Amino acid sequence: MPTLTRPDGASIHYEVHGGGYPLLLIAPGGVSSEVRFWGLSPFNPITEFADEFMVIAMDQRHAGASPAPARLWDYADSAADQLAVLDAIGVERAHVMGGCIGCAHIWKLISVAPARVSAAVSQNPVGLDESNTPGTFYAMFSETMRLARAEGMAAVAAAAESNGLFVQNNAAGPFSQRIHDDPAFRAEIANMTVEGYVALIVRFRDGMWPDTPPYFTVSDEWMKSCPVPQLVLPGSDPFHPTGIARRICREAPGARCLDIDWKEPANVPRTVATVRAFLQEHTP
Repeated sequence: MPTLTRPDGASIHYEVHGGGYPLLLIAPGGVSSEVRFWGLSPFNPITEFADEFMVIAMDQRHAGASPAPARLWDYADSAADQLAVLDAIGVERAHVMGGCIGCAHIWKLISVAPARVSAAVSQNPVGLDESNTPGTFYAMFSETMRLARAEGMAAVAAAAESNGLFVQNNAAGPFSQRIHDDPAFRAEIANMTVEGYVALIVRFRDGMWPDTPPYFTVSDEWMKSCPVPQLVLPGSDPFHPTGIARRICREAPGARCLDIDWKEPANVPRTVATVRAFLQEHTP
């Protein structure tokens, strides 16, 4: 599958399935936002929609087969990656579907390039409300910093060698997949000072989960004027608060919500049909 080299040295892996109007997928998984996590979703949009749409799936930087430099997280970088993938395929405009952190990516992408997105499906959107705090999202980085402080950088490298998937192995840090896959990069990380590494992790964490309620990547005022229609599939846990989904549907122009039970096995066929109808409705 294709790989795109970015100006800062990141390599972005993407896949194209099927044909028709483009549908860009931005996977769940936080730091580990990679194509394969769609296979763990209540339904896989690749297999469900590639019969009618050109489904474009990608590993976000630092995830899966998209290694990137050890630097702080900035959604401007990931939005630029997503646009570069569309450009490489020759896609001027696309629908976008995201899960979990993928929704935060969607909002950022729309905010910087509204003309490139025709409709958005937001599944289990992340956000801050009365059910959680920034600490809910920061917690996954606590073990990252604890291991470095307690056992040093060699332990960080060893942890990533054992399991490079950050969502399963927080101790290995957000650069774990590249540490696992790339011996030269592993040595680069192992040679960092603990203080320098911990400072970088804090900046990375704060970039990925900024204390900017309620939506992380865009303001409340922006959401109230979002220029793109959204179909929202609500979440039901502290990372994906139901209240955030309902707030979007209450305030964003052209947004509508499915019921909270959309993911129940008996309801999934109806959910897939509703998503398909929404995408068809907004296909130019």
